[in-house]
Amino acid sequence: MEGRHHIFRNNFHELNVSWLPGGHAQTIWPALFGSAPTLLTRRERWELEDGDFVDADWLDAADPAAPVLVIFHGLEGSAQSHYARAMAAAASTAGYAVCLPHFRGCSGEPNRLPRAYHSGDADEIERMLLKAQRPGAALYAVGVSLGGSALLNYLATRQTGAIIEAALAVCAPLDLAASGYAIGKGFAMVYTRMFLKTLKLKAAEKLQRFPGIYDPKKMREARTLYDFDNLFTAPLHGFSDTQDYWHRASSKPKLKAIKTPTLILNTLNDPLVPKESLPSAGQVSAQVRLSTPSYGGHVGFATGKPPGRLSWLPQTMLDYFGKRSAGG
Repeated sequence: MEGRHHIFRNNFHELNVSWLPGGHAQTIWPALFGSAPTLLTRRERWELEDGDFVDADWLDAADPAAPVLVIFHGLEGSAQSHYARAMAAAASTAGYAVCLPHFRGCSGEPNRLPRAYHSGDADEIERMLLKAQRPGAALYAVGVSLGGSALLNYLATRQTGAIIEAALAVCAPLDLAASGYAIGKGFAMVYTRMFLKTLKLKAAEKLQRFPGIYDPKKMREARTLYDFDNLFTAPLHGFSDTQDYWHRASSKPKLKAIKTPTLILNTLNDPLVPKESLPSAGQVSAQVRLSTPSYGGHVGFATGKPPGRLSWLPQTMLDYFGKRSAGG
């Protein structure tokens, strides 16, 4: 069977929970009602060379040489997102120091420059990883959804190798056009409206400080992420339009270039990442493992009885990184 060595499995059957039928339910319920631990973090502000800043929340480890895990959140997420809290708590218990950096504008305070963040920002990922490094400590990284896309772009474009030991990309939209169109129709418009609510508020704040960066009338009329990216994300980050952004920032065509051990985890019932857009084993490098459970939704991964546990994803992460540190 093609690429059999590329497949990573971890108790997929646990994700088939009868009380959460379908990808939408398996996405929405864990985000709203999943039980994720409260994190008591320490905030660190990283001043950047371009005059902007990034806020990172830390769960420190007692051992200064403990491995560092960096978790990159998804679109309009934060260190308080349910998946971030679940993975951070599990990693901290396992002895990792955990760093949860916020993409610009996502830490509760507007960033300073007329820019934000996007799915292909490999340079931003590298800046954050360099800031999170600790002398003598191994560095690991997880990227979720948009954060996973940006992380994969970083891994694929660093030809001399990344500075991390291993990486995990969770429910990353590998083909941005496929995901962009999927989220712009049918029931998935629920997610679009949720994202646009906060994206437009942040864009309006930017317009007050930087008049003329986009057409406010067209922004008011924007109904899809395609529209928003065309007005804001693409032009503010060096792309000509949405099509150019989605094409250049998609990680799928670059996955053969990854030289760092990487697990790409995507469910087959993710309403935001069509299964037809996922790569085959022949489309990734020998360093990449693919994991494609049939269930789990978009970063849901609830197991057990209601209200469900969120332990499957953290355990999969720890199992994979544990195998890597053991040379597996």
